[in-house]
Amino acid sequence: MMKRRSRRPMNGIKKRLRTLKKLVQNRRSKGLDGLFKETADYIVCLQMKVKVMQMMVKLQQYRLVEMKLLAQQRDLQAKIPDIEKCLDVVATLQAKKGTGGALLADFEVSEGIYSRARIEDTDSVCLWLGANVMLEHSCEEATDLLQRNLENARASLEVLVTDLQFLRDQVTITQVTIARIYNWDVHQRRLRQVSAAKDS
Repeated sequence: MMKRRSRRPMNGIKKRLRTLKKLVQNRRSKGLDGLFKETADYIVCLQMKVKVMQMMVKLQQYRLVEMKLLAQQRDLQAKIPDIEKCLDVVATLQAKKGTGGALLADFEVSEGIYSRARIEDTDSVCLWLGANVMLEHSCEEATDLLQRNLENARASLEVLVTDLQFLRDQVTITQVTIARIYNWDVHQRRLRQVSAAKDS
């Protein structure tokens, strides 16, 4: 079975043919100078539209990258307090280790559901690494690992903030450029209208 061809390319071709036909008809009344002037205006108009389309595509790409970076920033901003909380828990366990008394702790089992635990002296803690993986570490190893993770998360957040600022600057520059191209086009149209009014 044959595929139906899209009519959009044909519509574009027909539109260009109509425009060129008008230019040829106008040549009879205005001469070759008028034809070349109108053709130049047509080419400039096409170039302006292509430039605006390129800028709009670039703007959409910037917006897409900005959305991804904002999602990463939200993830890191949620991750940093969790790491700090884990560091506090490990520090509390280390401080309580030599006293001989048990530590009573309330912990969240599920969202809004808490349970109480009695923690005896312990030399190790289990850290949840994600992807259904949990490893047991000594308190010192856990502190080092969590500290490294915290430093990496903060450094990544700083880089993300810098990238987002750069990206926002690029978005602003692109929007201003599009506005200038539109303003230039409006100005050129007004000049053409004034010159056409003087000619007639």
